[in-house]
Amino acid sequence: MTPAPLVALVGNPNAGKSALFNALTGARQKVGNYPGVTVERHAGRMALADGRPVELVDLPGAYSLEPSSPDEQVTRDVVIGAQEGERLPDAIVVVVDAANLDNHLRFTLQLVSLGLPVVVALNMIDLAERDGLTLDPGVLEAELGVPVIPTVAVRRRGLEELKAAMAAAVHPGAKRVRPSDGHIDDDIVTLQRRARALSEAATVSETATRRWTHRIDAVALHPVFGSVLLFALLFVMFQAVFAWSEAPIAWIEDGMAWLGGAVGDALPQGFVRSLIVDGLIAGVGAVVVFLPQILILFAFILVLEASGYMVRAAFLMDRLMAAAGLSGRAFIPLLSSFACAVPGIMATRTIDDEKDRLTTILIAPLMTCSARLPVYAIIIGAMIPARQVLPGIGLQGLVLFGLYVMGIVGAFVAALVLRRTVTRGESSGFMMEMPKYQWPRLDDLALGLWQRARIFLKRAGTIIAFTTIILWLLLSFPKPPAGSDVSPVDYSIAGRIGHQIEKVVSPIGFNRDIALALLPAMSAREVAVSAIGTVYAVDNPDASAGEREIVSNLRKRWTLPTALAFLMWFVFAPQCISTIAITRRETNGWKWPAFMVGYLFVLAYIAAGATYWLAVALGL
Repeated sequence: MTPAPLVALVGNPNAGKSALFNALTGARQKVGNYPGVTVERHAGRMALADGRPVELVDLPGAYSLEPSSPDEQVTRDVVIGAQEGERLPDAIVVVVDAANLDNHLRFTLQLVSLGLPVVVALNMIDLAERDGLTLDPGVLEAELGVPVIPTVAVRRRGLEELKAAMAAAVHPGAKRVRPSDGHIDDDIVTLQRRARALSEAATVSETATRRWTHRIDAVALHPVFGSVLLFALLFVMFQAVFAWSEAPIAWIEDGMAWLGGAVGDALPQGFVRSLIVDGLIAGVGAVVVFLPQILILFAFILVLEASGYMVRAAFLMDRLMAAAGLSGRAFIPLLSSFACAVPGIMATRTIDDEKDRLTTILIAPLMTCSARLPVYAIIIGAMIPARQVLPGIGLQGLVLFGLYVMGIVGAFVAALVLRRTVTRGESSGFMMEMPKYQWPRLDDLALGLWQRARIFLKRAGTIIAFTTIILWLLLSFPKPPAGSDVSPVDYSIAGRIGHQIEKVVSPIGFNRDIALALLPAMSAREVAVSAIGTVYAVDNPDASAGEREIVSNLRKRWTLPTALAFLMWFVFAPQCISTIAITRRETNGWKWPAFMVGYLFVLAYIAAGATYWLAVALGL
């Protein structure tokens, strides 16, 4: 007996596909599992308009024929005839959300290109009309070359017309397509542009909000203009980090200087006074002063996320990420790593492919986290002239922008190497819904900045304070004999350790100050600033604590090549112990954390050394 023709019901998640399946099959359904996987198979019987029975199979929702999950893998395998225990469908019914046409047409274009008979169910047309969107299905039919039927599945509208279109499309003997026909030939941005052009052609009228969204996206998602816009936004952000923070930094610095002076005047000379003034206030105060710059950076990030632009940036970045062998799904974890690598690494759980996920974890520390900003800011502020390169463009902001770019470039080069060696494997594309543009809510922005400030100040009051006290103790004891010409720092336990480390790092231009800052900086990146501040406070107890004193000492003791080498070290060197610990937890062992620390230390040493010797050769 010849089996009934098989029709596959396919579409993006949330397109109303299951509601349409239920409306067409009623109670004539059965549920099982596909062989060898846990994905459920929903199938049902229905009669076409001409009375012929067909079997309708409701495939899992998918965004693309490049699978990124077991569900999407099953959907792809069924429509190309590669799924075990399932024959090639005789026809495909693609369910699209009429109110979100440009996003859903991406998948439709791929399915039509397979060469099987296709019918498009333009579902939830009532909700689109309610929102002021009027579509012309005839234009879509002409552009796609397949029938397009408006439907409202939950109200059973358009079902008879859909059955008639299916009857005309279904005929026995569907030809098997080659598995390679399911591959995405165009990158995601190009595919999105084609889908948007179809959507605009089929739109008769729409609200002003939808029109403005399309106009903005025409620029924001353009492969050239969109990239320029993204670059410009990032450039403005890093210029603002320096330009807008000068006044509040001065206020905090004056407050810390007043506090150090007041406590110093109130306490007699001795252990407790030195601990509080030279240890806590000098060390922690050297970090807290950079809170305005961190808040400015996060204000930009929060605004871009809340406005809906950040997802557009992900689509723009997908082409570059694919060139490095990364999945587009890695964009959000890597973006999160600009705040902190710990949540960024945890966010890789959304990446289904294990090799993609592991690669993303291993390069996440190369994203310049907010903890590096105090280090960058103090060195740039001390060693890079505060002059204008062009009107409105400062040299200091330009250098900061370059350091962030260097981290991103380093991450993609590392990914390219890793994907061709230790994490070799094929990468997959990704699809996601485009959110609407909207104005960020001021209360949400304020709450986000408050949470970031609280996290930063908590770190300053716990990890940084504790590490600073330990470092101060090691710097303060033993004390040199009375009348000795030896520096208190050089005579101390920390100084002796620092001189041993200096022997290893002196070839790349590092001095004693840097050697003393490297180890405590492993607890938290910001500690490098507090460590340098504590060293100078112990070395010169009569000097005032604060950023001005640190800057003054840097200009006296450091050369520009040393400063540039130190900045490059922080671009590549392994991050804090928390990052190493979360990597160990997410990879279930010490193998990959050890590999990550090893290759990052090698990168940091080579990059710092190359920078130092190049700067010396250029006479900087």
